[in-house]
Amino acid sequence: MADNKNSEPQVRYSDEELQEFKAIILDMLEKAKAEYKSLRGIITHEDSNDIDDTCPTFKAMEEGAATLSKEEAGALAQRQYKFIQNLEAALIRIENKTYGVCRVTGKLIPKERLRLVPHATLTIEAKEMLAKQGKN
Repeated sequence: MADNKNSEPQVRYSDEELQEFKAIILDMLEKAKAEYKSLRGIITHEDSNDIDDTCPTFKAMEEGAATLSKEEAGALAQRQYKFIQNLEAALIRIENKTYGVCRVTGKLIPKERLRLVPHATLTIEAKEMLAKQGKN
């Protein structure tokens, strides 16, 4: 009896494909967590043994620059944390075997897109559709 899988649209990625994506995500997750830790260190001075935070001789400009860099680091850390959460959610979708399925159209998100944006939950088509709806 012939296998009709080739004539039907693929509804999910194979276990082998999911493992490939899992490896990509785990690699990205490791790097993202290291970056997040580094940013948190900047914010909390964990990585510093100097006296920057106790020295009363700061000039106003230096204090302003230090505050700005802390604010920037805080914003970057927050963004990195959200990225980590999205990658962890993608790992859950892999375990549930729903990874790579567009949450709007139900179509498979192209592999090329998932390799670049492994936490994607929408096809480009769905993103554009939602963007148009948002403008109306």
